[in-house]
Amino acid sequence: MSTPVTNSDTTRKVDCDYYEVDDYLSDDDRALIARVRSFVDTRVTPVINEYWEKADFPYELLPAMADLGIVGTAVKGYGAPQLTRLQTGLVAMELSRGDGSVNTLNAVQSGLVIGSINILGSDAQKERWLPDLIALRKLGAFALTEPDHGSDSVALETSATRIGDEYVISGSKRWIGLGHVAAVVVIWARDTADGKVKAFVMERPGGVSPEGYDAQAITGKIAKRAIQQAHIEMREVRVPVENRLEKSTSFRDVSAILNTTRSTVAWESLGHALAAYEIAVNYAHDRRQFGKPIASFQLVQHKLAKMLADLTAMQLICFRAAALQDQGRLTNEKASLAKMFTAEKSRALCREARDMLGGNGLLLENHVARHLTDMEVVHTYEGTDSIQSLIIGRDITGIAAFG
Repeated sequence: MSTPVTNSDTTRKVDCDYYEVDDYLSDDDRALIARVRSFVDTRVTPVINEYWEKADFPYELLPAMADLGIVGTAVKGYGAPQLTRLQTGLVAMELSRGDGSVNTLNAVQSGLVIGSINILGSDAQKERWLPDLIALRKLGAFALTEPDHGSDSVALETSATRIGDEYVISGSKRWIGLGHVAAVVVIWARDTADGKVKAFVMERPGGVSPEGYDAQAITGKIAKRAIQQAHIEMREVRVPVENRLEKSTSFRDVSAILNTTRSTVAWESLGHALAAYEIAVNYAHDRRQFGKPIASFQLVQHKLAKMLADLTAMQLICFRAAALQDQGRLTNEKASLAKMFTAEKSRALCREARDMLGGNGLLLENHVARHLTDMEVVHTYEGTDSIQSLIIGRDITGIAAFG
């Protein structure tokens, strides 16, 4: 008779540091990991499957997330923790090791929304919006992607026309995390005066949308179910002129924001891979077939060895990318390589882990299915595998193979 596998079996800690990258961590780094991991183990893991099933976020966790001292990541001042890029990556890794939706909330809040305002906003704009966003008193959304423009977001059609002391914004956005509940929405639109793409901050005080702004949660997703994305329709939404981020002048500013976050997405991939590997190792020890644990089978050991090799390669890439970013040497192309490689390898590793659990891998109680489906999302957003490869290919050859 086979031995059933429980949550405690599949989530117990496994040594994943084969090349001892922990040697590169400071005491502060280790304390940060411990703090986030404790939050994940005690607050996220016990409830996340329930929220995954009902496709909603556990908003009651927000005060505890704020107390972690991670929101705002590398930003200096305004109550932010001013983490290093390595620490920012470690946070993404540990949150994703628990759940991708929880990590996505912090990634959108810290990297895309707070990051946009911090990099492109004036001092007055930073003072106005950052403290509340960093303290999680307000949630933010980053409205870039459109129904007809994902990979070619440079061709976005949302328009902003200045009329007196306001910009009038019209257009559609899709797959916008928290776009239906956020109090602060960074909208990327093309200024009709000069044709340049710029960022505009729309506010929803008390959760009330301005006239013309309609945002509906997208339903029927198979992944990142515990955080909702919105489809947004904007019909002559009026935003004060002073809400245009002062330093946003062209689409290059979008690229500057995404370059700072793309390497963090690589850390998210690493987090999902770490979780899946731990689940697979634990299950291999606990699951018995033909009178012995499946960990004793040659095929299982071969799979685990290959998984560990890919996991180790992901760790080394992430650590090196973080070091380059802290030195100001991480180019767009290097960030693309990190995202491309880790997303591909993590997706495959999660699939292998799910397969190792057989039918039990389909059960939420064993957690690996969440990580597998979440990696389908990570593999796509902030630049698909194909687009990342073309960015790197252009760097290799000097020839652009896309528009």
